[in-house]
Amino acid sequence: MAQKDLTARIVEAMKYPEQIRNVATSSHVHHGKTTLTDNLMAGAGMIAEEMAGKTMFTWYDEEERKRQLTVYGANVSMVHEYEGKDFLINLVDTPGHVDFGGDVTRAMRAVDGTIVLIDAVEGIMPQTETVFRQALREYVKPILFINKADRLIRELKLTPQQMQERFENWIRDVNFLIQKYAPDEFKDKWLVQVADGSVAFGSAYRRWAISIPYMKKTGITFKDIIDLTLAEKEDELAKRAPMHQVVLDMIIKHLPNPLEAQKYRLPRIWKGNLDSEIGKQMLICNPNGRLAMIVTKMVADPHVGFVATGRIFSGKIFKGKEVYLIGQKKKEKIQTVAVYKGIQRIPVDEVLAGNIAGIVGIQDAFTGETVCDPDYIIEPFEEIKHLFEPVVTKSIEPKNPMELPKLVDTLKQLGREDTTLVVKINQETGEYLVSGLGELHLEIKVEHKLRDLGIDVEMSKPIVVYRETIFEPSPEIEGKSPNKHNKLYFLVEPLEEGVYKAMLDGEIPSEIEIKKKNIELWKKLEAVGMDYDEAKNIQVIYNKNVFLDMTKGVQFLNEVIEMVRDAFKEVCDDGPLAREPVTKVKVKLIDVDLHEDPVHRGQGQIMPAVRWAIRQGMLRANATMLEPKQVIRIDVPTELVGNVIREVENRRGQILDMREERGATIVSAKIPVSDIFGLDSSLKSATSGRGFYSLVETTFEKLPRELFEEVVKGIRKRKGLPEEIPKPEAE
Repeated sequence: MAQKDLTARIVEAMKYPEQIRNVATSSHVHHGKTTLTDNLMAGAGMIAEEMAGKTMFTWYDEEERKRQLTVYGANVSMVHEYEGKDFLINLVDTPGHVDFGGDVTRAMRAVDGTIVLIDAVEGIMPQTETVFRQALREYVKPILFINKADRLIRELKLTPQQMQERFENWIRDVNFLIQKYAPDEFKDKWLVQVADGSVAFGSAYRRWAISIPYMKKTGITFKDIIDLTLAEKEDELAKRAPMHQVVLDMIIKHLPNPLEAQKYRLPRIWKGNLDSEIGKQMLICNPNGRLAMIVTKMVADPHVGFVATGRIFSGKIFKGKEVYLIGQKKKEKIQTVAVYKGIQRIPVDEVLAGNIAGIVGIQDAFTGETVCDPDYIIEPFEEIKHLFEPVVTKSIEPKNPMELPKLVDTLKQLGREDTTLVVKINQETGEYLVSGLGELHLEIKVEHKLRDLGIDVEMSKPIVVYRETIFEPSPEIEGKSPNKHNKLYFLVEPLEEGVYKAMLDGEIPSEIEIKKKNIELWKKLEAVGMDYDEAKNIQVIYNKNVFLDMTKGVQFLNEVIEMVRDAFKEVCDDGPLAREPVTKVKVKLIDVDLHEDPVHRGQGQIMPAVRWAIRQGMLRANATMLEPKQVIRIDVPTELVGNVIREVENRRGQILDMREERGATIVSAKIPVSDIFGLDSSLKSATSGRGFYSLVETTFEKLPRELFEEVVKGIRKRKGLPEEIPKPEAE
């Protein structure tokens, strides 16, 4: 298909929201997403058919080709004819490796549906469950493709009956996950079923796929598939049951268009007033309405600076349009708008609501930024929150000190591209820290990126970032300003377990400033265990900590409250024990006595008093440390399971569960992050390369008492602080 012809069809199709599907691939690593994407592109006439599954068209970074895995999600727009109409499919191919799961979370905000792939032999793996959680939390509807079905025929030599049984097992497992994680109103509606064609199976690499509706339509049987596969006639099978036809038909028939999806997704991802002008326009995906767009990806481009990718919920974007970035509080002008064809951007005149677009010109945006019209500033979209916190940290410094400014700029840029990379520059200690989801995450997205840009750096061995918290309330603490003219009184308490869990699950924001009535939030907090009258006094939620103003009618407080909030946040970033982040703490301001002259209650007076009081409150409540632990799944041949148990126990780990499946043992274990580094290679040597592990989840648990002193002193020494552990000061 000629480029102009394809572009013209894309431009035409994007005008009709009912003919648009915004979709992501999602699965465990190596279950076939990029091969599937290649196939769909070949079917849409974008790459040669014989190259599908070999080109890996969406791998645009050298590291992806070297390691044979997707690191950066890639966008592809394609047109597929269905029942006589052209449908536009905006597809995002996402990574499967857990270290790059942040890209999956961001992609889920841009799409309305996902095609989940599972390997017909391996079935549901930990990352499959993770992507279901990510998708369903964003109200993204799943359909299922069981890939590598030829392995059942070639390797396992299954009969048609056995193949069907295997498929039924996987479908049952998938529906169990949908029931577990889907929003209540969709737990039954979104179940996948063989009979209606929301499940297909096939081989992305061999370019064939089949579903029950397609079998009925064409008369192909399981026996035909087995016979053609065993006779090495899969090219013929690919002609009789072309993968792109079956899968694209399934996407169009079973996944929602933006008009349908925005009605139920919007209340989940945008907390503004749905009855407002912009709320109504987004609900109907109005292309002529006010602009409402969220940036879901930022990529640095050597020619044009940053290229943003965004989903438009209302209005349109075009070259020369002036827009407003809510997070950055600034206007910028769009230079180019484009649709995607793999790594290529195809410039178009305009892109309308309901679509995913590439944008050049909004240089200062970040992933998760809300973009609107400058004369009509809207409530921002909800934060795009990943399931796991970054728990692996490395300290970084340039070999050449002259390159420090360039390093700082580049680290900030990397943090804007990938919000699961947390960059922290400690001005006091001169430490530059970058945290990620795993060692591979930091290696590819930081070390290699810096090397490619010619910045030579020294990176430390992985550092574990702990959390500081309390398990009992403090007595009342008085914080005096340095000039002794202002006194602030605080109570510091543990945050309710239910509230903390709701923040972890994304049901309650873990970061928000509250400056007006928020009855919906108060009710949610009450439902998960906080007293309603207390909830009404919340001023700030930050890093899963809560600050409440419990005072009544204090003179001049409104003039200093902003400083109190800022000082609270500073303590949340740097706790009293080892300047580690604070979590799960509730700080109550209960009384204030302020000097009447503003000169005596400036920032240099109020903030030190607040910081001292909150830190003292924590110390008097016996502040302690939480250490990050990872729950992992280890797959190993049964005869080698003893070696695995030894490996786990040598790393302060505990075995949670063991079960046998088809000659292999699946071990579930929990290991402290400080002891997990290097597990991959030692597991391979302990099992002759036959054992591997996957991350299931990350948790924080109390550091054992016997390790407390050693860990705190070690962190303080690393940060250049006096090694002695702080004790509560006498009042």
